[in-house]
Amino acid sequence: MTYALAGALQGALYNLLQSDAGVTALVGDAVYDAVPDGTLAETYVRLGSEQAMGIGDRLGGGAEHRFGVSVITTAPGFAHAKKVAAAVCDALRDVRPTLSRGRVVDLYFHSAKARRTEGGKARQIDLQFRALLADEQSA
Repeated sequence: MTYALAGALQGALYNLLQSDAGVTALVGDAVYDAVPDGTLAETYVRLGSEQAMGIGDRLGGGAEHRFGVSVITTAPGFAHAKKVAAAVCDALRDVRPTLSRGRVVDLYFHSAKARRTEGGKARQIDLQFRALLADEQSA
């Protein structure tokens, strides 16, 4: 049971989304861990919240991480946001990103919620994923 892999997972996910051709074709380099100050792109992807639960045993450490990735846009309607959300899901489907510590045992889509924000001026789709991680270092 450990939270020690959280940073490694976050970095790997960021790198994966930042370098995915399908995602970058739609948002360019507007993939953020922390949203920068100043003017933002019309549509961007942001790494979101995370919850981790220990799943290790006496033979080794591990954790289940449930994490969010949000697509935020001021483009009218939800069509573009849904296209970007699909690209994010495609980028994270059937992958086992390399971590700086530990390894990804499984990674898959869990749920999504689409909503209007900023008084209806923006659209946001919050995607939830689940990753099972093993930490060989703690074995």
